Amino acid sequence: MIETVRNAWKIPELRKKIMFTVFALLIFRLGSAVPVPFVDGNSFAAQMNAMSGTIFGLLGAMNGTAFSQAAVFALGVQPYINSSIIVQLLTVAIPALERMQKEGGEEGRKKLASITRYVTVAIALVQGFGYYTLINSYTGVLDTTGVPGWWAAIVIVLTFTAGSAFVMWLGEQITEFGIGNGISIILFAGILSRIPHMILSMVQGVQAKTLAVWAVPLIIVGMLLMVVFIVFISNAERRIPVQYAKRVVGRKMYGGQSSHLPLKVNMSGVMPIIFAQAIAGLPATIGAFVPSARVEGTGWYNFLKIFDTTSIFYIVVYFLLILGFSYFYSTMQFNPVEVANNLKKNGGFVPGYRPGKPTADFITRVLNKITFFGAIYLSVIAIAPIVTGGVLNSSALAIGGTSIIIVVGVALETVKAMEAQMLMRHYKGFLE
Repeated sequence: MIETVRNAWKIPELRKKIMFTVFALLIFRLGSAVPVPFVDGNSFAAQMNAMSGTIFGLLGAMNGTAFSQAAVFALGVQPYINSSIIVQLLTVAIPALERMQKEGGEEGRKKLASITRYVTVAIALVQGFGYYTLINSYTGVLDTTGVPGWWAAIVIVLTFTAGSAFVMWLGEQITEFGIGNGISIILFAGILSRIPHMILSMVQGVQAKTLAVWAVPLIIVGMLLMVVFIVFISNAERRIPVQYAKRVVGRKMYGGQSSHLPLKVNMSGVMPIIFAQAIAGLPATIGAFVPSARVEGTGWYNFLKIFDTTSIFYIVVYFLLILGFSYFYSTMQFNPVEVANNLKKNGGFVPGYRPGKPTADFITRVLNKITFFGAIYLSVIAIAPIVTGGVLNSSALAIGGTSIIIVVGVALETVKAMEAQMLMRHYKGFLE
């Protein structure tokens, strides 16, 4: 990876792209440190430390320190990600959007991109209002001296929405003029911004003797092994052999070659973990808006203790949700019947299986097997930091399994984008 970056830096055009990406990320980090008006970021950050098991804890892990400090870019790219998921699901449910995606060409993709932007702004407004409601539920966080409360609410919600829209625009600029996918790069930068906080938590834990000294190298080695495991699974795939029949068109003979159909082990990426964590943390999120849930001994408090992130019940529910969403998301992304029909139209077949339904059934069986293995892999990655933190009795693991999968995936994707651009610039034409 370091060698790839060094070689890319030697090419002037790629050097400009890298500098543009770094400059855009500096702007993003600057906006992540500027608090919104009327909010005391330090007081709110102290309240957010106890929200790790809620949806807000998930948003904090995705958006870095900006979310816990109520900064201008607190919502980050989360509204855009949610909007993309919603539009992607709607293209399956609404025939008009499906035709726009498959048959609309470049114009159809532009229309879908515009719809995604409008939905992003709408989601940002809703999330911004919910975020303001959370801030307003804590005493001593809002300072509206001399200003009507409704005016402060409007300013805060619109600031969050404008910040999210600007981050979306910044990501599109990185995609066009920088290196890699802009939204992924911004998400990558937000997650990595939590590393200093994790190091500080480990140092404070060792000083306060709540974290054993021998546990620090154990955590570091464990995270490195997890990265190696994620890289291995990210590149792992099941290759189904495909043979193409020979056919004569005019005076030429086509086909006869053998190929393969690649099925990635982790086809659904990190989305099952995000969905599962959002649903498993829903009771704790609702409890965050109920003042009585914070008082020890009340009914709400006792109920929410069951859904604590360190409880066995939460871990079991989390595991089952990841399993279910992995199958759901792989079904949404890959259609065995459509693949089998395309193979049949092009004269391809899987050796040992008749074209059509038998081929589709075989692909479905293979897909179910690798999806199960991929779901177990995601569950292990997601639950391992929770179990480790519970065993060591420490909250030093500020970067969980979800964040590591995203960071490793974005790093691999960006390196591949660099290598593709370098290969394109070193390619020799037929006349050279």
